[in-house]
Amino acid sequence: MGIALQLLFTGLGVGSIYALVALGFVLIYRATNVVNFAQGDFAMLGAFAMVVLCIDIGIPYGVGIAITIVAMAVIGALFNLGVYYPLRHRSFLPVIISTIGASILLENGVLAAYGPRPQSLPGMFETQGFSVGPVFFDSQYLLIVGVGILLFGLQYLFFEHTILGKKMQATSQDKEMASLLGIPVATMIMLTFVYSAVLGGIAGILVAPILFVSVSMGSSIALKAFAASIIGGFGDVRGAIVGGLALGVVETFGAAYISVPYKDAFAFLVLFFFLLVRPQGIFGEKISEKA
Repeated sequence: MGIALQLLFTGLGVGSIYALVALGFVLIYRATNVVNFAQGDFAMLGAFAMVVLCIDIGIPYGVGIAITIVAMAVIGALFNLGVYYPLRHRSFLPVIISTIGASILLENGVLAAYGPRPQSLPGMFETQGFSVGPVFFDSQYLLIVGVGILLFGLQYLFFEHTILGKKMQATSQDKEMASLLGIPVATMIMLTFVYSAVLGGIAGILVAPILFVSVSMGSSIALKAFAASIIGGFGDVRGAIVGGLALGVVETFGAAYISVPYKDAFAFLVLFFFLLVRPQGIFGEKISEKA
């Protein structure tokens, strides 16, 4: 039981990272009807920004986090202007291809600037954690779970109880009708990209101390987050959160009890199962179209 509780805690920490990146996928999909395949690279940029600011330059952690979040907001705005906005009247395929191109550009840009060698970022706390019975609560994983819960709660309050949040929801549901009602659709889409980039950056900041910071880390996280969003029901915010947390737990238990080298395969085995049994995901609904 002690081992199971320890694995559950670790899985929730890993799943919180997947959920944050999956939220970025879902929010941009709902706003633009396209998948941003560079979402995982936002996490990679956030992690590298912390390495540059806190390790190379020596800026305190708190200041580094604030600068990184602001930088990610700017990157999200530039991404919208440079990748999505010029193709906004085209079909979804050119936009998807442009996000893949942007992902390749970001990864190779960081590779050229920083090199292929993985970097490490120390934890944000001096103490490793504390034990409660047989379970050891690692400080960094506690931070990840705590920040994840806080962001999930704030997002619910923002979208359900603020005018701006309702405008963003209206834009994601029907851009044409939102425009007729006087909602600035282009501004709402811009804010969605900014928010998604910030979410990705925060995920990178949180996961950097427990993973090696490398150019390929974004792609690995993005694949798991994309699978999580499909399992939860693509386009559903609740699904992104539940799918991410569930996938982290499944992956952690699979690595502990079955195979560590094949732990990355468990996420896609679960995805394959859902595509066979419930392709619309946990919270998705079947949609029928007339011929």
